[in-house]
Amino acid sequence: MTTYHDVPADLLISDLSQRLADNDAISAPEWAEFVKTGTHRERPPTQSDWWYIRSAAVLRKVALKGPIGANHIAQLFGGPKDRGVKPNRAVAGSRKVARTILQQLAAAKLIIDTHNTAGTVTLGKVVTPSGQALLDESAHAVRPQAEEKYPGLTRY
Repeated sequence: MTTYHDVPADLLISDLSQRLADNDAISAPEWAEFVKTGTHRERPPTQSDWWYIRSAAVLRKVALKGPIGANHIAQLFGGPKDRGVKPNRAVAGSRKVARTILQQLAAAKLIIDTHNTAGTVTLGKVVTPSGQALLDESAHAVRPQAEEKYPGLTRY
């Protein structure tokens, strides 16, 4: 069976975003069309479905790097801030966007919190079995496109 490790991220995220758009628990808030995705951006995103694309990318990152929290997700989606004549510096992306997407993915039962053995400290978010199944179904669906686009994948 094909997993999300076996296909390129661009193909996986595009298919996964369409699957997440069909989920009722994941929807763009009313402020999503006006918000920037970080202080390093000058304008809001121009794509109409950017919320679902970001949600798919966040779900993939949680699967790859989990347990992971909203702050680390925001850092992963950051970029260089233009500071005029001074050198650029790395800044984190929007924590509100990261936190809201993680909350929606948790409401959809695709990710859950993990705790330490005493149950007193939250370690971060990890993918649930249903989230893993959704990722693997999407990866299996895009495998033929990936093999066509990248001929070297047929060996794996």
